[in-house]
Amino acid sequence: MSKRRIIYPGTFDPITKGHIDLVVRASKMFDEVVIAIAVGHHKKPLFSLEERVALAKASFPHLDNIQFIGFDGLLVNFFNEQKATAVLRGLRAISDFEYEFQLANMNRTLDQRFETVFLTPSEQYSFISSTMVREIARLDGDVSKFVPEHVVHAFKRKYG
Repeated sequence: MSKRRIIYPGTFDPITKGHIDLVVRASKMFDEVVIAIAVGHHKKPLFSLEERVALAKASFPHLDNIQFIGFDGLLVNFFNEQKATAVLRGLRAISDFEYEFQLANMNRTLDQRFETVFLTPSEQYSFISSTMVREIARLDGDVSKFVPEHVVHAFKRKYG
């Protein structure tokens, strides 16, 4: 029997408690969860790909069915390379749904085996975005409610 493998793609710049919530929940539904950390050329990430992979890895010391892979290129190609069952996408608000719905349909048009699973974050994480967290950290605000402690320290190293 083949394993049920879900890919959770994103730039994770940085990984937040909202991301972690979704991964923990997906890890109970799927045999393997691949956190696919996109190079993210178009977003100009604050953290390098290597830093983002390391921050993600440090966020899941208690789970053994999680993998961390940096990737560049079309998600549908990565999906096939990884022999995935589905792709995980988080929905925080209605505005997320419109974009994610279009993306899911486009990917399924490229490959009819491409399936997307949508999860909503737990209520206390439903408003968190990496963009807002980066801005708060840049302005020397307290981001400890939104990210794990090791990410707080990574911001301090970046911003001094």
